[in-house]
Amino acid sequence: MCQPVPNHTLSALVAGYVWEFGVKIAVNNVHLDLGAGRRGTDMGPSAMHVAGLVERLERLGNHVQSMANIGHINMEASDAGDPKARFLSVIHGVCHNLAEKVFQQMQAGYFPLVLGGDHSQAIGTVSGMARHLRESGGRLGVLWVDAHTDLNTPETSPTGNIHGMPLATLLGKGARQLVDIAGPTPALAAEHVVVFGARDVDAGEAEQARETGVRVYTMSEIDYRGMRTCLDEALARISEGTAGIHLSFDLDGVDPVEAPGTGTPVPGGLTLREAHLLCETLAKSGRLLSMEMVELNPTLDERNKTAKLAVWLIESALGRRILGQRAASGDR
Repeated sequence: MCQPVPNHTLSALVAGYVWEFGVKIAVNNVHLDLGAGRRGTDMGPSAMHVAGLVERLERLGNHVQSMANIGHINMEASDAGDPKARFLSVIHGVCHNLAEKVFQQMQAGYFPLVLGGDHSQAIGTVSGMARHLRESGGRLGVLWVDAHTDLNTPETSPTGNIHGMPLATLLGKGARQLVDIAGPTPALAAEHVVVFGARDVDAGEAEQARETGVRVYTMSEIDYRGMRTCLDEALARISEGTAGIHLSFDLDGVDPVEAPGTGTPVPGGLTLREAHLLCETLAKSGRLLSMEMVELNPTLDERNKTAKLAVWLIESALGRRILGQRAASGDR
């Protein structure tokens, strides 16, 4: 049996035995929908488990070592507070707890797999990852798959929904108590972040993208230049100067024909095969340190179709191949 990896550094992953013998996974179920405009994403983790997540991961040779539940917040019992940043105090508590959990899991040598929940939870996931890597002088690269850029701040957001603000927060902009979860410096540097699949961007977010220098691959660019070209460029960017990659996958990045169970669907997203190619390519890179799957809303789904897709994509990112072999670093 594979022993726990002392530190999820690039050298440990590229060494190969993590992929050969399976990954030790810590699953975090985040029951949160207060950052979104529609209720229901708090049930997302349960839907993925109903779709057979743990069994499928272990069938690949991975080992699910722990299972944590975070959240269970009832909107009716919570105060929305500032309309420019709704439910800020509650979301801060959830993200702070999640950051601590992810930090501890990384310290123990596990692969944090975070199931959501709305995308505001990424403030906790990425902050915990960044704090762990900062101890060894490393930085985190992030591939942010999303129909939106999530670069709003309380000042620019048209809704006050924090699930539209997490990336700006992780770059050091926005509500101070959320920014500070990462510690004394922002969780991310803009040169280590790529947004992939964007097609619905607010004016304030477009300005933030220009100001920060975050690279955004719109669906128009992906269509014009090709999925493989754009993906290779994106991974090269977030790999340079980083210890590894976190995949933050919002299911609205996929076309709603394939992923109807999300509260902010935008037509024209990634196809089924493009989404799998992205996850498979990350698996082959040997640089994936952690992953989260967010914005699954079972109340909007069709016979758990989107949850099944989410599980399938997680499998692809964690080694599933069409012909049955495990993904290996450099394997094409």
